[in-house]
Amino acid sequence: MVRGKGIGSYLICQAIKLAKEKGCHVVQLTTDKRRLLANAFYQKLGFRNTHDGMKLHLVSASFN
Repeated sequence: MVRGKGIGSYLICQAIKLAKEKGCHVVQLTTDKRRLLANAFYQKLGFRNTHDGMKLHLVSASFN
C-alpha cells in the first residue's frame, strides 16, 4: 500500500503545473460522493465541490 506517502499529491500537483503551463484555466475531476477519504484528499489539494452530477444505470432503467 502506498497511501500516505505523497505520491498521489505529487502526481496531481504535476498535472496541475502542466495544465497551467499549457494555459488551462480550470482543472476538473469527478469522484463519487461516497468516497469520503478521496474527497478529503482532493479538498486538501485545493479542489472545491461546485457541481452535482447525475447518472442513470441502463441495466435497471425502464422506459415506455
